[in-house]
Amino acid sequence: MSADLTLGFLGAGKMASALAKGFVRGGLVEPGRLVASDVVEVTREAFARTVGGRVTALNEDVPRLAQVLVLAVKPDQVSGVLDDIRSCFTPEHLLISIAAGVTIRTIEAGLPDGARVIRVMPNTPALVGASASAFAIGSRATGDDAALAMKLFSSVGVAMQVKESLLDAVTGLSGSGPAYVFTVIEALSDGGVASGLPREAATRLAAQTVFGAAKMMLETGQHPGALRDAVTSPGGTTIEGLHELERAGVRSAFISAVRAAAEKSRRLGKG
Repeated sequence: MSADLTLGFLGAGKMASALAKGFVRGGLVEPGRLVASDVVEVTREAFARTVGGRVTALNEDVPRLAQVLVLAVKPDQVSGVLDDIRSCFTPEHLLISIAAGVTIRTIEAGLPDGARVIRVMPNTPALVGASASAFAIGSRATGDDAALAMKLFSSVGVAMQVKESLLDAVTGLSGSGPAYVFTVIEALSDGGVASGLPREAATRLAAQTVFGAAKMMLETGQHPGALRDAVTSPGGTTIEGLHELERAGVRSAFISAVRAAAEKSRRLGKG
């Protein structure tokens, strides 16, 4: 990235702050090269305090100060933000949208002809540098734009380029996925408490177990089924637990959760 590149956020909420902090931590941008807009004063103050960048109440200030813009508002706010910046948006700008469900075509239609747009679906573990992100490029975005998106979002975790038609599935899986995993951790902790463990110990053991299992799979490259089988001794405790999970339909429930969230993302894009 160019040393004189300024990065702007349209929306200064939790995800914008998480990404901004990750970009700074990754050495891609200095805090003084960050600017964010938000209509909520408390949100602006939190961004300035935690990230160190400049803030403004006016969306149109951001493209006047930054070349790369991150659209980080809720889907129903996208149209209004695009209206605010349209007259200030030039061929030198790149807009990266993280608004769930809002298509590239919709965003391009709200900007001047030829606008360079990239759509990204990150997730909240960007806050700790462990995000899972996927992105698709618009019709006018360049190879350099794609490389920039890859570099930015790889700095806060793992990033991959996909077809835009797959981003709703990404939303249902990794975008919403942290909430599913937090539910699993809480449920495991409840099981530990029900079996006699103190709550603090149960929650810590549950969280570390999920973290360790994911790290083991990613680092060994083994299929999750193979790793599961390695833990499952004949006639042992694990197969008893797995039997209860299968009887409760846990696997089916996760599949249904991802599909339902992906379908909701599609509806958001149409609405």
